[in-house]
Amino acid sequence: MAVHIKTQYGTIDIANGVIATVVGGAATDVYGIIGMASKNQIRDNLNDILRKENYARGVVVRQEENGVAIDVYIIVGYGTKISEVCRNVQAKVKYNLETMLGVTANSVNVLVQGVRVLAD
Repeated sequence: MAVHIKTQYGTIDIANGVIATVVGGAATDVYGIIGMASKNQIRDNLNDILRKENYARGVVVRQEENGVAIDVYIIVGYGTKISEVCRNVQAKVKYNLETMLGVTANSVNVLVQGVRVLAD
């Protein structure tokens, strides 16, 4: 499934994998994020941190009438303020989607799947 954007020149289709890569890159750049987590940890049998090529497993994209709704599954570092980290992820994801892809994010839901100790 892809996101469809209609312009005066035609229709633009953006694949969910592209959106997931942009969202995952934006989320992992925020201080306090250890990495992305799988949205279905039991089914995928993954309790590990996702790498760049698997960001689509940790992001859910739903197309809405005038934009998209994003669910981001993350692992937060121990000792960081979770609410502040989540707020920063929401802001950065929304900004990156609008500047890089021209997609409006109506909602960015951040779901914390775990807390881990930061490795030095």
